[in-house]
Amino acid sequence: MSIAQPMRTPADFPVADARCTVRSNRAVNGRYRHLVLEAPPPLCRAAPGQFFHLLCPPASGDDPFLRRPMSVYRIAPAKQAIEFLYNVVGAGTRSLARLAAGDAMSVMGPLGVGFTIGPTYRHILMVARGVGLATMAPVVPWARRRGIRVSAALSARSRADLMEREFTQGEDVRVYPVFDQDGSSDVEQVESLLRAILAEDRPDAMFTCGSNRLMTLLQKLGLEYGVPGEIALEQQMACALGVCLCCVRPIRIGGAIVHKRVCCEGPVFDLQQVAGTWRHG
Repeated sequence: MSIAQPMRTPADFPVADARCTVRSNRAVNGRYRHLVLEAPPPLCRAAPGQFFHLLCPPASGDDPFLRRPMSVYRIAPAKQAIEFLYNVVGAGTRSLARLAAGDAMSVMGPLGVGFTIGPTYRHILMVARGVGLATMAPVVPWARRRGIRVSAALSARSRADLMEREFTQGEDVRVYPVFDQDGSSDVEQVESLLRAILAEDRPDAMFTCGSNRLMTLLQKLGLEYGVPGEIALEQQMACALGVCLCCVRPIRIGGAIVHKRVCCEGPVFDLQQVAGTWRHG
């Protein structure tokens, strides 16, 4: 079954590489942190779903070798600021967590292809888990400014990890929280929830990020209900410019499998075109 999608093209924002100053770097909860950088005008514009490549500062004995791709959480051009939400999981994010106000770091971007809002959309459904909420969050004010209603199924380990306030950003969003702690985030439970939403008020599009189990579920429901969708893929990458080819993923195009670079032909792809969970290397 073919589902019509609006045409997707890279946002017309120039890519820049500049040294940015840390304004703040605080803990949001026990797992996630909020980094705010002062950025020159070429950097402080981006479409929802685009990302920046951060050169994490070295620290003795724990030096990240490559830049780290990080989806933008919020852009404030008037304040010349770009913001990120991140989970400390490895050498790169441990390095980021050590940054203090006044420190500087190299930032390149904005990069990649972001989400698409069709001109006829009136209602969208967003499904996100964990730090994937940060990737999805910019879509919320973007949609609300266009008068589009937003429903969101947000998944987390526990209520303390949910970051609902960071996701909604003060906008009117119908939120359906589900948690590992009580079993409500199990795929079967989430499927029942999404079917109820689709039956009550079918959205014009569905958006998700990262999670393979959520992607598979939304692919199934999208075909069944005839609702198009997009997914922002999470992928390790080295150059983020399409040269090194270490971030390719299998994508279905016209009945064939082709390999697309997540860094420049994504990270956002048509939901139904993503072929699997394969990772290079």
